[in-house]
Amino acid sequence: MKIAFVGKGGSGKTTLSSLFIRHLAANEAPVVAVDADINQHLGTALGLPDADAAALPAMGAHLPLIKEYLRGSNPRITSADTMIKTTPPGEGSRLLRVREENPVYEACARTVPLDDGEIRLMATGPFTESDLGVSCYHSKVGAVELCLNHLVDGADEYVVVDMTAGSDSFASGLFTRFDMTFLVAEPTRKGVSVYRQYKEYARDFGVALKVVGNKVQGRDDLDFLRAEVGDDLLVTVGHSDWVRAMEKGRPPRFELLEAENRMSLQALQDAADDSYADRDWDRYTRQMVHFHLRNAESWGNAKTGADLAAQVDPDFVLAESLGAVQPA
Repeated sequence: MKIAFVGKGGSGKTTLSSLFIRHLAANEAPVVAVDADINQHLGTALGLPDADAAALPAMGAHLPLIKEYLRGSNPRITSADTMIKTTPPGEGSRLLRVREENPVYEACARTVPLDDGEIRLMATGPFTESDLGVSCYHSKVGAVELCLNHLVDGADEYVVVDMTAGSDSFASGLFTRFDMTFLVAEPTRKGVSVYRQYKEYARDFGVALKVVGNKVQGRDDLDFLRAEVGDDLLVTVGHSDWVRAMEKGRPPRFELLEAENRMSLQALQDAADDSYADRDWDRYTRQMVHFHLRNAESWGNAKTGADLAAQVDPDFVLAESLGAVQPA
């Protein structure tokens, strides 16, 4: 399952996504975690020392390798230079799987040991001083979108993406790449305003959206969230001594997380697993092509000097049954 955590800055989005990743690992699930936030903190939230988190390879820096590998022998893509973040797979493209070994994971992923297992962690890379005035962060997350466009994941496999804050993910088609989107909201007017914006933008794309109420301290906070987001409110999370210790760099073993918060994390997993029945690979592929054609017309053709619409394979539908990945 492909799962996104979104929310306004400071909502606790990265903390909740790291807790969910730990929960999945404790349940012995295979997990690929991706830090796609402009502020790269998922590694440290998962227990990496600051130096190790800073040393994570940036997916954006390996974009040429990612493109060349995914292109495979697809005859519609004449070179990796003509691939953009929305380029869809077709006959001959290489596809990614959660549990395999491949050059993309070798270059971009690092294994992170947790109390009850280990996960693969990838990071888009931080927005650096050299990017100022000449780039935008959406170019960084292009590597994530390209990988998700070529990913065939199955039930009981998880890709968890800590997204950039606010509604910035709507600058591309990345927001449609997930089976479930968890929006972390505090019980404040600002907290629910991002929810309303996200709900409105996602309305026409069939995005499965659930709200996780964070920093909920009492009945009044709960009533506020219920009144503002209605049935989209899935669970709430309150104060956690475990999280406070984790933020100080001294987390106890994960099994000591408060029981009510463990139950909330299980509710998130149950909601994600339930969404598997609604997975529609045809729609997923159509949306991929939709955003690719939009990008091709608005900027891609001019940037690459190629007709990127010709990259679309009209007979190709990404599907879980496409199991075998071509050899490197």
